[in-house]
Amino acid sequence: MLKKQVIIGSILCLVASMSWGAMFPVAHVALQQIDPFYFSFIRYFVVAIILSVLLLVKEGKSAFRLEGRGKSLLFYGTMAFTVYNMAVFLGQHMMGESGTVAASIMEVLMPMISIMVLWVTKKTAPKKYMLTSVAIALVGALLVITNGKLAFFIMAGQHMFPLLLIFTGVVGWVIYSMGGTQFKQWSILRYSTLTCLLGSAVSFVIVTLASTFGVLPVPTWETILSIKYEMSFMILLPGLAALLCWNAGIKLLSPLNGILFINFVPITTFVIMAFQGYHISAYEFFGTLLVIFALVRNNVQQRKAMSKANPSTYAAPRHPNGQAVKATP
Repeated sequence: MLKKQVIIGSILCLVASMSWGAMFPVAHVALQQIDPFYFSFIRYFVVAIILSVLLLVKEGKSAFRLEGRGKSLLFYGTMAFTVYNMAVFLGQHMMGESGTVAASIMEVLMPMISIMVLWVTKKTAPKKYMLTSVAIALVGALLVITNGKLAFFIMAGQHMFPLLLIFTGVVGWVIYSMGGTQFKQWSILRYSTLTCLLGSAVSFVIVTLASTFGVLPVPTWETILSIKYEMSFMILLPGLAALLCWNAGIKLLSPLNGILFINFVPITTFVIMAFQGYHISAYEFFGTLLVIFALVRNNVQQRKAMSKANPSTYAAPRHPNGQAVKATP
C-alpha cells in the first residue's frame, strides 16, 4: 500500500511540475499575439469559473461565504492571480526568449525565496546551510540570467526592470502560498477558488481602467482565437490540473519529498525550448544544475535537521490525511 502511495504521489507531482515547466514556452508563443495583462486575466478568469463550478458541486453554496475574511482573501488573491501572473508574464515578454528561461529559473527559487521572506516578516533567522544554499542558487540563477556575459551588468538597465517584475511576481506567489496556513480549516479547493475569484476581479479592474485610458488595447475576438490552443493549455494544465495534482501528490509524499519535483520545471522548459529551436548555452545549463543542486542540498539538510528533532516523523511518507502545501502556478 505504501509503495502504491509513493508511486501515485510521484506521478501527480511530476505531472504538475512538468505542466509548469511547459507553461513558459507556451506563454512565449501566445504573448506574440496578445498583451500580457489580458493574457493573464483571461487565463485565470476561466480557471476561476471552473473552480467555482467544482466548489459548488463539492461543497455547496455555503463554501462561497467569506466569513469576515474578505480582506485577507482579497490580499492573497491579488498577490497570486494579479501580481504574480501579470508581473511574471510581462517581464518574460519584455526579455524575449531569455525571459522564458529566467521565469522558469525563478520558479525553482521559490523555496529559497520563502526562507528569505520568513526571515524578513517573521524575524526567523535561517540556518547556516539555508544561507549557503541561497547563495549557491543565486550564483546559478545569475549564470542563467546573464548567460555568462559580463556585458549584462554594463547594460543592466535593459534587463533590470523585467527581472524585477519576474522576481516581484514570484514573491507574490510565495506570499500567497504562505497565506494558505491562515485557512487550515478550509479545503484547498475553497481557498483556491475564493482567492482566484477575488484576484481575477482585481485583474478585471486593472485591464478595464488601462483600456479605458488607452494604455492597453482590448484584444479582438480574432486575436483570442489565434491563441486558442495555447490558452486552452494554460487554463487546463498549468492553471487547473497542475494545482489539483500537486496538492494531491504532496498529501501522499509529504512536503519534504514532493517539493523536489519542482526541479522538473526548468528541465521541462529547456526541453521544449530546444524543440522550438532555442540553443541552450553551457552557462544556462550549468547554472540550472547549480540551482537544482542548491534546492536538493537545502532539502537534504532540512530533512536531517528535522529527523534529529523527531526521528519518527520522517521515517516514511506522510499519510494522505496530512496537511497539503499550496501549489505554485
